[in-house]
Order: sequence, then structure tokens, then C-alpha cells
Amino acid sequence: MKATYRANPLRMTNYQFLLAAFFALSLVFINYLTARAQEPTPTDDEVNRIAKKLYCPVCENTPLDVCPTEACRQWREQIREMLIEGKSEDEIIQYFIVTYGVRASGDPPNKLASYLVPAVAILLGAFMLFRGFQLWMKPSTTEAGMETKEAKPVKDDYIAKLEEELKKRK
Repeated sequence: MKATYRANPLRMTNYQFLLAAFFALSLVFINYLTARAQEPTPTDDEVNRIAKKLYCPVCENTPLDVCPTEACRQWREQIREMLIEGKSEDEIIQYFIVTYGVRASGDPPNKLASYLVPAVAILLGAFMLFRGFQLWMKPSTTEAGMETKEAKPVKDDYIAKLEEELKKRK
């Protein structure tokens, strides 16, 4: 009897093993890249957190996060792209201030004056109102002095005639 050599169908050669390992690693790498690409995409909340601090240069007094214009939608997308690039919140706000002016920022350029001027105006107005009420309620010294000096009323001819006629009727 002659012995025949039969190849094991489950047995792999070195070439087949390397090819299978390369294929498995490439699948893992592709999955990793797909998951990695989706990871840093900022959410709408992250974009709106920054957009809330900026104002639309087109619409007056409208925050960028709620403005319905097409320009604001494009600016929100620009914020999203800048976040993907890895820029910080301060860098994004500074970019919009440099590009569109201080009006794009929600913060006034001089905070001290912005808060101090209205407070001083309110206090000054309250003081003037209080002082005005004081002067209005208190009789003036000239009126009080006239009453004390004037013991005799001023005679008017019409009033004198009227008093005489009233005395006659009694």
C-alpha cells in the first residue's frame, strides 16, 4: 500500500496567514478612523453656547444662537468648523470681534462706564426728585415773611362795595 499525502484544508500557509492578518488589521483601522472622525464634531449645544455670547451684525440686538437669518446660520456653521479645528471659545469670539467689530460681542467695550453711568444717573434723578418734593411741601420764606408783615389786607374797591352790600342785607 502506498501512502498518499493529503493536505489539511484548515492549514494555512505563511502567505495566507499574513494576508488574513493584514485584512483584519485594515478592518480595525477603518473602524477606528470612522469613529475618530465623528468624535470631535461639536454638538449644537456647544455651538450655541458660543453663539449666545455673540450678536448678529445684520439684525439689531439679536443673539447669534436664535437669529433666523441665513447669514447667522452660516456663522454658526463657521463656529462649528472652528471648534472642529480645535480653536478655543475665546479665539472664536476674538475672531468675530476682529472681523465684524465690537458690536458683534455681547460685552460692552468699557464695562465700568456702562454700569456706572446709569447708576449715577438714577441716583442723581432720585436726589433731585426728593429735593423737589421737599421744596414743594415746605412753604418758602418769602411767602411766610409776607404774611407776618401784612396785617392789613389790600383794599380792593370791588370787594369793599361787595362787603357794604352784604352788610345792608343783614
